[in-house]
Amino acid sequence: MAKRGGFSGGMPGNMNNLMKQAQKMQKQMEEQAKELENQMYEATAGGGVVKVTVSGKKEIQAVHIEPEVVDPDDIEMLEDLIMAAANEALRMQEEDQNDRLSKITGNMGGLGGFPF
Repeated sequence: MAKRGGFSGGMPGNMNNLMKQAQKMQKQMEEQAKELENQMYEATAGGGVVKVTVSGKKEIQAVHIEPEVVDPDDIEMLEDLIMAAANEALRMQEEDQNDRLSKITGNMGGLGGFPF
């Protein structure tokens, strides 16, 4: 009986290499995730009168407000400054995370760069 639809002898070796590369990439991503958790991102607003620090886990770790910016008659401005600084710190974290992952994956698009 003739073989039909079989693969040439080179395919299993390529699959093994692909699996090894995937395992290596997974290990690198896990290491980067651990490093990222320990990173801190600090952003300011209002010329530095409000400062927010965010962890790599996207958790606010600290908020510092200079006393001169606290105006009981303009709480909205203070709220806006805190929000702006927090959003900037979170954006910085997200950008760092994306940069780290793209270095590992080599900017593979689609489903991990596979052609299907």
